[in-house]
Amino acid sequence: MSFIEIQNVTKTYKNDSIETTVLSDVHLLLEAGEFAVLMGPSGSGKSTLLTVLAAMNRPSRGRVLIDGIDVYGLSEEKRADFRREYLGFVFQQHHLMPYLTALENVMLPLVTSRISSREKKRLARVALGKVGLATKADRLPSELSGGEQGRVAVARALVNEPPLLVADEPTGSLDSRTGDEVIQLLRDLNLRGQTVFLVTHNERHAHLGSKLVHLHDGRVTAVINRAILGIPDSMQQVLQENAI
Repeated sequence: MSFIEIQNVTKTYKNDSIETTVLSDVHLLLEAGEFAVLMGPSGSGKSTLLTVLAAMNRPSRGRVLIDGIDVYGLSEEKRADFRREYLGFVFQQHHLMPYLTALENVMLPLVTSRISSREKKRLARVALGKVGLATKADRLPSELSGGEQGRVAVARALVNEPPLLVADEPTGSLDSRTGDEVIQLLRDLNLRGQTVFLVTHNERHAHLGSKLVHLHDGRVTAVINRAILGIPDSMQQVLQENAI
């Protein structure tokens, strides 16, 4: 069984008598440790598919299984617990609290956790260490560069040590160099075993994925797996180094 199974998912929205299908019979399998990149033109359904995968948007038809768990078979309360345990989120806008330090921002997902304040701080420092900001835990966002703010956002997504990290256009509000830093960080985390699902419009960044998924008009039109293509590891390394 694959770590993620999106089984024949359709998502339809109704507005009065008008029905709009955003996703149509989407089927996708992802393995643990993959770096999946989802691409497609504006309006193709990328963000909708991400929210369906992330247990935030119930499909009209179909199923989503993560680690064998039928996500939408859970109650609302259990699904909230599932998101907290299994998923880390990085969005286009980092939404850092300007009056909180980097450490305090990373601790935010732990607010409802029953662990001690001391343990929350320890986990936040570990997460900041993973993104290379261990020495800047006490800085405010205004005292960090754009790339460092992006790293804080990634650390916040990692603080619960989730099996799956989902990122929706995380470089969309950044300049090219800063965006490349954030994507390189996601790649480094993936190389250490983190499963990543990235939505992007940037073809350069897409080259870092182990699996490329193309979406058009709500349908998966192509799934490109580098392992299946037989691209040698040495060549993949060259492609990745030249991509950013």
